[in-house]
Amino acid sequence: MTQIPDIKLNDGTTIPQLGFGVFQVKPEDTQRVVEQALEVGYRHIDTAQMYRNEEGVGRAIAASGIPRDELYVTTKLNNGYHLPDDARRAFDTSLTKLGLDHVDLFLIHWPLPTRYDGDYVTTWQTMTEFSGQWGDKRATSVGVSNFEPDHLKRIVEETGRVPVVNQVEVHPYFGNEAVRAANASYDVATEAWSPIAQGDVLDDPAIVAVAEKVGRTPAQVTLRWHVQRGDIVFPKSVNPDRMRENFGLFDFELDADQMAAITALDQGDSGRHGADPKTMDWIPDY
Repeated sequence: MTQIPDIKLNDGTTIPQLGFGVFQVKPEDTQRVVEQALEVGYRHIDTAQMYRNEEGVGRAIAASGIPRDELYVTTKLNNGYHLPDDARRAFDTSLTKLGLDHVDLFLIHWPLPTRYDGDYVTTWQTMTEFSGQWGDKRATSVGVSNFEPDHLKRIVEETGRVPVVNQVEVHPYFGNEAVRAANASYDVATEAWSPIAQGDVLDDPAIVAVAEKVGRTPAQVTLRWHVQRGDIVFPKSVNPDRMRENFGLFDFELDADQMAAITALDQGDSGRHGADPKTMDWIPDY
């Protein structure tokens, strides 16, 4: 089986650099899809309370028979549960739905700076109650998602506690370099969501040219670009063939010119596909 590299986090733990994401996987399909991913060889699963499919992830893990210490499981706090007691209850519910006594990583999904009187610091402080570093160890590590540099700076300065990762939108059309630099300045690992821009980059002539040169698919080349930059990726697919394709990233390399050609596709903020964390304020009704 392919050996997935580990990234060392600032709390001394490690995370597989390649994982499997379940964003937009339907709850009724999740168990089957995650079981297929585990059969391919994925051991890092990324879910969230707002994806509404934690139970399917948990059933797949239970059915797999894979020892718990060989799996890395991430989930994230629902936007509607930022108040401390709500966050505590939501975390307990996630463990129940997943059927686990701990998760490897628990994240604040969005900072929501225009909600909760702009107080995401208290939410972060509450998150650390669950961590292996500062809390009761029901989350081995804790981190954030979609935090801009000023959001990251604020929680570190006001609590003295540094998240292990910041999961943000990154792909060739949106390199998000300011956030990646801020993460690096705090020794926070960058996790790249939407790593192929929902497929939009796969027809780009520059990426197609690199793929033809190295004899790989555009998706593999794009994901390899992320890996060589040192970021953590977790592509999503419900197609087992695509799962296997996305898994095959570690037996080839891109040279410096190929890396530069892909990096040059960055369109700045106009390349962003998802919501802007500075203004994103959606709270689901579940």
